[in-house]
Amino acid sequence: MALLASAGAALAQDSTVVEETVNITTAAAPVIDTGDTAWMLTSTALVLMMTIPGVALFYCGMVRKKNVLDVAVQSFAICALATVLWFVIGYSLVFSDGGSLNTYIGSLNKVFLRGLSLEGTHPLAPTIPESVFMMFQMTFAIITPALITGAFVDRMKFSSMLVFMTLWSIIVYAPIAHWVWGGGFLGGMGVLDFAGGTVVHVNAGIAGLVTCIVIGKRKGYGVDNMAPHNLILSLIGASLLWVGWFGFNAGSAVASGARAGMAMTTTQIATGVAAMTWMFVEWILRGKPSVLGIISGAVAGLVAITPASGFVGPMGALFIGIGAGVGCYIGAVWLKHAFNYDDSLDVFGVHGTGGLIGAILTGVFAEKAIGGTSGLLEGNAGQVWLQVEGCLVTIIWCAIATFIILKVIDLVMGLRVDEESEVAGLDISLHGETVQ
Repeated sequence: MALLASAGAALAQDSTVVEETVNITTAAAPVIDTGDTAWMLTSTALVLMMTIPGVALFYCGMVRKKNVLDVAVQSFAICALATVLWFVIGYSLVFSDGGSLNTYIGSLNKVFLRGLSLEGTHPLAPTIPESVFMMFQMTFAIITPALITGAFVDRMKFSSMLVFMTLWSIIVYAPIAHWVWGGGFLGGMGVLDFAGGTVVHVNAGIAGLVTCIVIGKRKGYGVDNMAPHNLILSLIGASLLWVGWFGFNAGSAVASGARAGMAMTTTQIATGVAAMTWMFVEWILRGKPSVLGIISGAVAGLVAITPASGFVGPMGALFIGIGAGVGCYIGAVWLKHAFNYDDSLDVFGVHGTGGLIGAILTGVFAEKAIGGTSGLLEGNAGQVWLQVEGCLVTIIWCAIATFIILKVIDLVMGLRVDEESEVAGLDISLHGETVQ
């Protein structure tokens, strides 16, 4: 009986061990959540809408009528091009493990989405299918180069633009996205960027600034009338951007939980505050509140809250919105005239300046209870310097790499259309079509 009792105890112990092992295995296995998946599918569609038609309409309404088709089709073509690049190599470079080089870049293990399965997940998004995570991140890789086009409208060859965006997406966007989001050194240092302040906006803003300087000013800049031809289109585009930005920011929580709700709240507050701030600053200084001013202010607020949206509360959003409204007005209206560069649609003035403001103020207003990291106001002054370091690294790499890419393209195939084509308009010169 003693032997039987001993054997029974041993079997019971083995059963317990087996049961615990099964429970541990079950707990460790990722479980796809249908609510999170539904929200991320929605967010992906919202962010895609930001580029087509959002950016396309926002930009094409601000150019002269003879170039409206060229500006709109640039966003559309980049959407298609970036999709292919992300599928072939971009996703792999950003979100795969680069081994000994992972501090700087991912590997080629996921080229052509190799290993992407129906039920598989990514460690950064364990409650949604990896296919959805990949698609969501693809929309960021689409909109970032599309934003750059506003800096050089009316004067770049369409063919050169496609080559530039191909090289830029691989050489500039992919490494910076990996550094911040994919396990690289900036994220490892503790740099905070919830939805793309450095990866998207500072990156695009600096690239736009370098591009417009390298390619030169539009013919007749400062002399000819270059007023927007249809601000209704731009207002519609800005409205689509505002709505789509909820996918951009709240979607970056990669779940349909409380953090997504707070990100949506801070996004709305900062955007409204920035729009009103820009409008009143312009009203005071110029005597009238313009349509272009208020929609530019709204976009500035969206840009600035992007890195902070998952780390700050409503009061932080309020001050970030004020900073964006004032700072981006200065960047768009005063800065480019002071330094005499032709950033046609204020890519650096709004996205570059707003991205820098938002990234740095994230280090000021971050709340541990919201995003797990304290900012300056909670006693963590070092976070501000980390944010500055993240911005500096992004600026240096983007500026140098963008400059080299542009110079090589200019040497091989030329960047700029000829003078006759520029005067006639790029719609008829490059595409053989016009807007009636």
